[in-house]
Amino acid sequence: MQMSTTRRWWHKLIGKDDAFYDLLEAGALEAQRSVHLLSAHLRAIAEGTTPPDAQALGESRRRQKAIRMRTVEELNSSLMPPFDREDIQALAFALYRIPKVIEKLVERIAIYPGPLPVQPFQQQAELLTIAADALVFMIRQLPSGADMVKVGEANARLQAAEGTADKTMLQLLGELYHSQHSPKELVILQSLYELLERAVDRCRDAGNVILKIALKNG
Repeated sequence: MQMSTTRRWWHKLIGKDDAFYDLLEAGALEAQRSVHLLSAHLRAIAEGTTPPDAQALGESRRRQKAIRMRTVEELNSSLMPPFDREDIQALAFALYRIPKVIEKLVERIAIYPGPLPVQPFQQQAELLTIAADALVFMIRQLPSGADMVKVGEANARLQAAEGTADKTMLQLLGELYHSQHSPKELVILQSLYELLERAVDRCRDAGNVILKIALKNG
């Protein structure tokens, strides 16, 4: 605790915290944006309208990669970052993986042979939205000294969403295995379900790193 107090005093003196806080928040917002793009894509499919340009997800992933690289550059030039270097790197990487897996999911959906059973994906996407929103909230608490009550409540929402997504995944697989889908469709849908679940897991991973940072520096 003494180290975190000294760290905050030092950065208040030299004013170098903002770059890291801004970069981490930008990364969380980009992850959240990719989730919103996925929801819009699924909604368009459900409504029978033209989905948004999938290139937007590629742009989101590239922006997230640029944010991550900029974070590494800041770490290389900073004498004393506001948090442990390995934690900042781990969080930047965890955030990058969210739009990356969502982009892959939408690419696979685009080549699905036939009408996509979209409702199960929308159900999971709602949980993914809860998780992404919680990430943004948690990161925004860090500059103020990480109110552990608020961070803990947001992390609980994130973990609950991830747990529900796991249970829903098992239910969906059970329904899939007992359905009339052809073997090819079964394999493809299972892989799509698993990609969507992986996106929720990536949010959980990022949330775990934020919680670790908050506990160390609160």
